[in-house]
Amino acid sequence: MDVDENIGRSRMLPPLPERMRPHDLDGYVGQKHLVGKGGVIRNMIETGNLTSFILWGPPGVGKTTLARIVSASMNREFFTLSAVSAGVKEVREVIDKARTGSIFSSEAAPVLFIDEIHRFNKSQQDALLGAVEDGTVILIGATTENPSFEVNSPLLSRCQVFVLKSLEVQDLQELLDRAVKTDILLRDMDITVEETGAVFRYSGGDARKLLNILEIVIGSFPAGKPIVINNASVTSCIQENMAVYDKSGEMHYDIISAFIKSVRGSDPNAAVYYLGRMLVGGEDPLFIARRLCVLAAEDIGLANPNALLLANACFQTVHNIGMPEARIPLAETAIYLACSQKSNSAYMAIGKAMDLASKTQTSQVPLYLRNAPTRLMEDLGYADGYKYAHDYPGHFTDLEFLPSDLSGTVLYEPADNRKEAEMRTRLSALWKKYGY
Repeated sequence: MDVDENIGRSRMLPPLPERMRPHDLDGYVGQKHLVGKGGVIRNMIETGNLTSFILWGPPGVGKTTLARIVSASMNREFFTLSAVSAGVKEVREVIDKARTGSIFSSEAAPVLFIDEIHRFNKSQQDALLGAVEDGTVILIGATTENPSFEVNSPLLSRCQVFVLKSLEVQDLQELLDRAVKTDILLRDMDITVEETGAVFRYSGGDARKLLNILEIVIGSFPAGKPIVINNASVTSCIQENMAVYDKSGEMHYDIISAFIKSVRGSDPNAAVYYLGRMLVGGEDPLFIARRLCVLAAEDIGLANPNALLLANACFQTVHNIGMPEARIPLAETAIYLACSQKSNSAYMAIGKAMDLASKTQTSQVPLYLRNAPTRLMEDLGYADGYKYAHDYPGHFTDLEFLPSDLSGTVLYEPADNRKEAEMRTRLSALWKKYGY
């Protein structure tokens, strides 16, 4: 094939990520815990027992592809909706098609795939519930957000949730090798892959991003000339073509990361700048508001407990008023959190506590702290010896609350700020054994 013909074909064909989309589990890369031997999704296909489920994971890990493979492998009709553009009307139209089809056919229920299901509001989710419940459709949802927060409990209770992971280096290598060797265009080109560090780093475990980068870098070389993929060529090309590289919002996680770190770093100017970047880019304002709640608890914490109250109020306000007005409470809260004193003492304490708890499951709760709802438990000494703090001066009594084998264990270390300095002084006076 000559160079001109190859260029002509490239203009007619879909982008590389679409060309490389697999059509069966044998061609699917990653997520072995779900699709490998004994994996729950592979078992569904092999047994023919398909139930509704939600795929939760970062972008570019194969959620849409997996939904299509499941549907095709089980010979199910496949309907798809995007939660960004579809409303209740579109949901009901698809359900009506599914019901009409089932009247005249004995075929199994069709698959309804909803991308970004976390963006469906309550009324949209309610419109789905009956059809999922009575088996009119098998729902497969895809989300980058924790479905526990975004999907209504009645709908969530009728779906399994499967967590997809970012692709590992070996997965990315397999995708890269397969694209270079088998793609209808790339296989005829003179491509040498010298280094993969940069292309893997920029992809961030995202298959779609990896293939987009590869296509951009290859397209930067003169037609018909040898193509060398190395760290220098990838870095140079991405920096020059950042707008193309990010044409589908690929920097979503980079921007939110910069936003979080700016607030944590007490820079209100950078924080409000990245907030503006996200809002202009069409980011879901509730996603930002949730991140602010996490920031308030994790990075400000006990240095300023009011921060979490404000962040939660911001979330409720954004939920109630929506855009464009939501930009104002978001900016107010971001600036307030950035300017506030910082402490991660609560975050560190619960981390230590959960780690210790995982290792000490057999440690016994002291008898005097146990509940005693029955006479037998009273006879066994449950609750016997408990001292009610309010009966003592200062509403405090020196009682051992930890299991005896953990006595004196310090999990909470007050940070260096005014609020927690006051806490440290009080704790020091109350608890000599902790050494505050």
